[in-house]
Amino acid sequence: MRNALTVDVEDYFQVTAFEGVVDRKDWAVYPSRVENNTRRVMALLDEHGLKGTFFVLGWVAERFPLMVREMADNGHEVACHGFGHELVYNMTPESFRADVRQAKSILENITGRQVLGYRAPSYSIVERTMWALDILIEEGFVYDSSIFPIHHDNYGIPGAQRFPHDITRPGGTIREFPMTTLNMNLPGRTMALPIAGGGYLRLLPVGVIHWGMRHINQVEKQPTVLYFHPWEVDPDQPRIKARLKSRFRHYVNLETTEDKIRALFKGLEFGTMAEVLGMNGDGSGNGDGRGKGL
Repeated sequence: MRNALTVDVEDYFQVTAFEGVVDRKDWAVYPSRVENNTRRVMALLDEHGLKGTFFVLGWVAERFPLMVREMADNGHEVACHGFGHELVYNMTPESFRADVRQAKSILENITGRQVLGYRAPSYSIVERTMWALDILIEEGFVYDSSIFPIHHDNYGIPGAQRFPHDITRPGGTIREFPMTTLNMNLPGRTMALPIAGGGYLRLLPVGVIHWGMRHINQVEKQPTVLYFHPWEVDPDQPRIKARLKSRFRHYVNLETTEDKIRALFKGLEFGTMAEVLGMNGDGSGNGDGRGKGL
């Protein structure tokens, strides 16, 4: 079974962990590493003959349009990560609409292709921001991949559906591809173990993530999603002074990320998110690869 291979394209200084110490108005001052790191990721995928979905910040695309055009020309899917990496629950519906509309327009003008998918910065579509799905539908998005069915201090909808499914809103329907969790049966309760990637990929043994994805494919008969960021394959990036928890979340085990990704590429099948959802280039479905609506 094919799984969704996704990359959230943002620079090291744009992450939520550093919001308290890095002001958006100063982003242009920091030495950018996103282009070189993203090209490193694309070379890694080429090495393994894989295509993935790159959720690109509009801010990044505006500055590196050739990189984004090459993504599309090389068969990768270009999707939207918003413009300025603002958390949805810190935005109004009006500012959220302006953010995603601007980013979508930039990406479509660069690639000449419809942008089908959206992923919120730091998975910030939570219970109190489900209104964002209405706006995504109105702005022409076909699928979303922003809901993480776990407890977390910054995001998550505990108990949310774990696999691809349709969400019907007043204005229409959007396909949701949640971030992958593995149900662990513990005495008296079931715990959702996040195995989708990112910091969890850097913290957990890669064998646990590999086994969990294979289990979901073979036993639960569902696709999984892997995600990581270009800065996670860059252990030499500049260090930003921030709180201990923020520094730990961002810098822990950067030197092992690329090897772990390579390990996951062995024995697991990957493709773009649109392919796994069975979507054509215009967002229409062919019925293949979709998880069961739960």
